[in-house]
Amino acid sequence: MRGGRRFSFSALVVMGDGNGSVGYGYGKAREVPLAIAKALKAARKAMVRVPIVRETIPHPVQARFGASRVALVPAGPGTGVIAGAAVKAVAECAGIRNLLTKSFGSNNAKNLVKAVFAGLSELRDHDEVASLRGVSLS
Repeated sequence: MRGGRRFSFSALVVMGDGNGSVGYGYGKAREVPLAIAKALKAARKAMVRVPIVRETIPHPVQARFGASRVALVPAGPGTGVIAGAAVKAVAECAGIRNLLTKSFGSNNAKNLVKAVFAGLSELRDHDEVASLRGVSLS
């Protein structure tokens, strides 16, 4: 609009049940509450299941989205979530209590969250790998 005074707010929301389900959403609107509501609605639709073994992830994984790259490494009990704000939000909402992370490249929160979700989608637990290979673990 002429004069350049039409503001727009964006909200990036991460939500989870703390028990292996997590999702993210992005909303944009002229007012903050509307942007948050849109983001929450998108986050509910985008929920994914994350395998958690002894309060951490089953194996190390690296993922990227755009110029953001992230490495997720399982950690021992009592370590906590060692991560930046965007990655920490995703891990804590998913219910991951012990995790080591390192982000490379762009630190854009939106791309970092998408990179973390790309990494989490690559995770497989022992039972899933065994069934894919047609092997029994017992």
